Amino acid sequence: MLSARPAAADRPCRSCGSTRLQPFLDLGETPLADALVRPEHANETDPRFPLEVAFCPECTLVQILEDVPPAQLFVDNYLYFSSFSDAVQEHSRSHVDGLVDSRGLGADSLAVEIASNDGYLLRHFVARGVPVLGIDPAPTQADAAEAIGVPTVREFFGTELAARLRAEGRRADVIIANNVMAHVPDLNGFVAGMRTLIKDDGVITVENPYVRDLIEHREFDTIYHEHHCYFSCTAVDRLVRRHGLYLNHVEYFPRLHGGTLRWHISPREEVSDTAREYLAAEAATGMLAFDYYRDFGAAVESIRAELVALLRQIRADGKRVAAYGAAAKGSTLINFAGIGPDLVDYVVDRNVHKQGLLMPGVHLPIRDPAALIEDQPDYLLLLAWNFLDEIRAQQASYIEAGGRLIVPVPRPTVLEPQPAEAV
Repeated sequence: MLSARPAAADRPCRSCGSTRLQPFLDLGETPLADALVRPEHANETDPRFPLEVAFCPECTLVQILEDVPPAQLFVDNYLYFSSFSDAVQEHSRSHVDGLVDSRGLGADSLAVEIASNDGYLLRHFVARGVPVLGIDPAPTQADAAEAIGVPTVREFFGTELAARLRAEGRRADVIIANNVMAHVPDLNGFVAGMRTLIKDDGVITVENPYVRDLIEHREFDTIYHEHHCYFSCTAVDRLVRRHGLYLNHVEYFPRLHGGTLRWHISPREEVSDTAREYLAAEAATGMLAFDYYRDFGAAVESIRAELVALLRQIRADGKRVAAYGAAAKGSTLINFAGIGPDLVDYVVDRNVHKQGLLMPGVHLPIRDPAALIEDQPDYLLLLAWNFLDEIRAQQASYIEAGGRLIVPVPRPTVLEPQPAEAV
């Protein structure tokens, strides 16, 4: 289902409150991307919710129009554990080392992470002797964090929690919010809370996939109900200034989650040349106007048609397909494209908490990646294509035995085998 109508949406903008939102993509009704299904519920129909995306011409924020209660999204059925990705672990360690060294953090400092998950990042501060506080409402992940020495407040972050922590004398030298700002429906409350909690000379670093990569590389599977917003530097700058904060610097990681930006935000205005260049580039490329987004729906429809045609041809040739990555982006892709057991046999994932469950909507079984060697399907559809290099290294034996990888975006492509030394 596509939408390119520049018409006002029913809801106000999540950032500036404008009522002039312009929808440009409609993915139909999809199940919650992280709501994995237990086998005993395989014959039941999963709840589905509309998934439509719009652009705000006032503050440039890209956002979905549907709200699902946060507790339904991130507590009972949320099984994402950051520590299962080697790439995320290395990225996090490097980030922490950079902050500790550049800001002289030590035993008298406090590093806070919002959406601290299983302690994957804060553990590196602990190793450097820096006191930490994690904030995450997901009980299983919080338990895992506590087990490795990361104290965790099991609540959603906002102005109330920030004020309580400040009243207790806990103000942060560093706040880290990786891949969480997109998840919060109350953006202004979230940013206001960070302003309350951060010291006047502190720094906030926020990471999220870059909306420019989403649009230009057709990364539509990054869109799901857990992601309320998709950020440009312009949208972040306008949002944080509203709360007495400043976007001072920008870093870009092109191979992380399909293209990720790290925004350095502080109470003091010290805008770097790099930040100014990003803001200028967004204006120059048209990202501040609806026309930049208008044709995205047609591009997404093309991907769906090509991918389904490819999988059907593989099946017609008598070949078998498995998929890699029981992540939220994979749920969006297979449900929008209608990829079920007729086209893919099963999904594999390293996360042991997901193994034995079923993918939302289509109910494909989730297995241990060891199944690929035991079963040797002819093709492997990379639902977690953002970890292509990591998966290719992990599955070298499968590839050497003749397995072929399919990357679905920016257009469906069967990768050519690489020499062993290049993997």
